[in-house]
Amino acid sequence: MTDDTMPSDGTETAISPYTLQRDDIESQHAFWADTVADCIESRDPDEPIVVKGGISPSGVPHLGNVNEIMRGYFVAEALRERGYEVRQVFTADDRDPLRGLPRTLCDLEGNLVDLGEVDAGALGRNLGAPYTDIPDPFGCCDSYGDHFSKIIVDSADAVDVPIDLISNTELYENGELEDVTRFVLEHRDRAREVLSEYQDKVDEDYVPFNPLCKECGKITETVTSVDLEGDEPTVDYECTDMDAGDQTIDGCGHEGTATLREGKMPWRFEWPAQWRELGVDFEPFGKDHAEGSWPSGEDVSRNVFETEPPVPMVYEWFTLDGEPFSSSAGNVILVSDVLELLEPEVLRYFFAKDPSRARDFSIERLDQLVDEFDRLERIYFDEIEADEDEEAFAERVYPLLVDEPRKERIRLPYTFAAVLGMTDDPDLREEIARREGHIPEDAPEWAVEGALARVGRARNWARRTANEFDYELKRTEIPAHDFDEATETALEELADFVAADEDVDSEELQGEIYETAKRHDVDVSEFFAAGYRLFFDEDQGPKLGPFLAKVDREFVVARLRRER
Repeated sequence: MTDDTMPSDGTETAISPYTLQRDDIESQHAFWADTVADCIESRDPDEPIVVKGGISPSGVPHLGNVNEIMRGYFVAEALRERGYEVRQVFTADDRDPLRGLPRTLCDLEGNLVDLGEVDAGALGRNLGAPYTDIPDPFGCCDSYGDHFSKIIVDSADAVDVPIDLISNTELYENGELEDVTRFVLEHRDRAREVLSEYQDKVDEDYVPFNPLCKECGKITETVTSVDLEGDEPTVDYECTDMDAGDQTIDGCGHEGTATLREGKMPWRFEWPAQWRELGVDFEPFGKDHAEGSWPSGEDVSRNVFETEPPVPMVYEWFTLDGEPFSSSAGNVILVSDVLELLEPEVLRYFFAKDPSRARDFSIERLDQLVDEFDRLERIYFDEIEADEDEEAFAERVYPLLVDEPRKERIRLPYTFAAVLGMTDDPDLREEIARREGHIPEDAPEWAVEGALARVGRARNWARRTANEFDYELKRTEIPAHDFDEATETALEELADFVAADEDVDSEELQGEIYETAKRHDVDVSEFFAAGYRLFFDEDQGPKLGPFLAKVDREFVVARLRRER
């Protein structure tokens, strides 16, 4: 049987993890989290309702890993609004063994480093050992697992999501998983029967427990006998080789005895064991678990542990600039990096979108995401017209994205903020924003500060992507230049065109630059170069028309006329 074969003789109806795609859900809400909350509420759960997520802290915790945190958070908030006490937990599966060396790591500040920049030898010597038994490569935390678990907590804090991080290692060592581990070993024949429906490697000698070798410190999968008599149940083991993808991690051959606190259950049992011991009511997870881990977990939960599994929800993965997240390939971005480019509420908005649809988080097109959020905000405050669905979504979701809805807030258009970022003068930035009508005269100081804070983020975006805003606009003085008479006349005419239109269209202005050059028999490329010289003191630059359309008109006209 294949790894994702469904059992054919189960007495319970399997729960589809595609909760949001199900046709049998009667309630239709503007926000997907309310639909999930209905499913949870229909089970009449005890309080506190437990919303769970989890991660194996094997390497860089990137933005993709926050998916589970945010999806859980919105459901938790929907339940809290209904008056329920909710606990959002996040398990660090840190007793998992290190099965391979990551190519990229990161320090607590979010700086990515290659493996060669840390003690890779220490990691190599610890292949097969639990993450919490491996020294922290950066020397700042108690272990490798603690290091990357801390980054997960910091990421949740950064988007203001209160999670209760639970270490699997601590659950085992404190004895909190001892009873459920003993239970599965007492019923190992049934456990073996259930799991054999999903994994070919399960044979008559299979034991659902992986001891920790006392000699070499590695997790081993070979249990030779089980003794459940007395107050301290134990297993005997032999430290044998472990398959880890395309490599084998050598066992040391040691034969020893371990208590149930000195090892771990395999993932297929550990996951439903967490549901049972933590009282989990809801857990979202990526589609990779939907056809493998979830069916077996549901089966184990009901037919081994004899407990009802939680309400599941599959979320689609999202890509980063069109490519899958990959630490080894360097295609990652951390929450700390993202929040240097946009406000936390914009990032929360990204995760508020329908999780059943695949999306791309594009750094290159981050301005479009910010514009979407700004539109949602304006719809919420009735500042623009929208259709009924948009209004319902904004009304429901916007208060979950911000600390407090405040109508007096000010949002500078993101690309306009990027233009302001071309100058370092904060007073000039504010002056231009006021002159262009983006900051009202009577705006409260907190709103002005919030508006101008976007400038720094948009500037970081321009520099990270090296886009058309990644230039230094020469505002304080006119760069040295030497134009012929025809070019000067053409510049004067272009200035008149800009001055005559208070809301000049970017593509129209781009076309006018071409036509003005042609009318005065000026080489088009040389005319563009003249513009770059005047505004950037460079021979090349961004697409000139769209750029000039975003700069304050008074300055553009004066500079084209070489007046200031």
